[in-house]
Amino acid sequence: MTALSVVCRRSVKKMVATVPHEDKTAPTFRQAIHLGRVTTARYSEIQSIHEGGVPPMDTPLTLLRTWVVRQAGDQAAWFESQVDALSAIDDTQQLHRFLGLAPRRLGRADLALSLDDVVLAQAAHAGWNPRGWSLDGAARVAALIAFDAGNPERGVAFQTRFHDLVRTADARELVALYRGLALYPNPDSLDADVGEGLRSNMRAVFESIVHANPYPYAHFDTHRFNHMVLKALFVGSTLAPIVGFDERTNPELAGILLDYADERRAAGRPISPELWRGIAPFIDVLDAYPALARVLKGSPRERAAATLALRQIDSPDARRLLTSVPELADLAAVGALHWNNLHRYEAA
Repeated sequence: MTALSVVCRRSVKKMVATVPHEDKTAPTFRQAIHLGRVTTARYSEIQSIHEGGVPPMDTPLTLLRTWVVRQAGDQAAWFESQVDALSAIDDTQQLHRFLGLAPRRLGRADLALSLDDVVLAQAAHAGWNPRGWSLDGAARVAALIAFDAGNPERGVAFQTRFHDLVRTADARELVALYRGLALYPNPDSLDADVGEGLRSNMRAVFESIVHANPYPYAHFDTHRFNHMVLKALFVGSTLAPIVGFDERTNPELAGILLDYADERRAAGRPISPELWRGIAPFIDVLDAYPALARVLKGSPRERAAATLALRQIDSPDARRLLTSVPELADLAAVGALHWNNLHRYEAA
């Protein structure tokens, strides 16, 4: 099992843990079925993922085709015929025609997905979460994958084709292209175009790489990952949707974030409470206790973030600071307070 597969499995369990329930304990998949969040037809497959069994054999392309057809209405047959044709012939012009027609024929609605669909997506490719994709965007990614499916010679040329698409794409098209990064052939070859996306001043384009996308976790070196996190803070983007953030946190990033927090505080500028998530594992090494003591006197969200960070360190200093926020510490201890619901603690 790869490290990202472990992250994916944890993510699945977190998604299930967020399903509303009366007894406040983490629900089972069977409870999720009763709540209408998971279909009984898929229960056995999903349970195997939850319990560490063999995942279903759906591929990303199979899932994308299924979801698009399910939502495409009277355009489903057109979509299916187009994808079949693209996988059978070597006609780049036809691929471009399809990419241009997809939003007009299929529409630009959000891709309708259930919890079941998201679980199957993460089984098909570790860390893949297509929530937030559009219908036409899913169709475009499916077409790009289908065009190279089963043809290694085409896959070698994918980087050139992807570069040409990125070079001429508008913002909406860029978002769709970048969201599929981890699913494409030869993903490491896309490094230069990914760099362009990270440098984009369009937040939606930047976040299509950064949020709910397993590509950075699997393909970024430490320097690029750290730079991505710092830019996310600069542009006001949240850190919680970054796939594998906790596993990729490192001493260099923690030091950068602590320095960034000190600079922002000295300038009287706001600091994202999420920043402390990246510092938490290295509080002792960095002697971040004085900074966290100040944060514990801040807004509700700041106090909640500091509580979560300190709970990751079992030290006398951490335990002493936590005595100043007993209610928050208790909530964190039972899992009612965690990094993914920090947004509920509004600033005072």
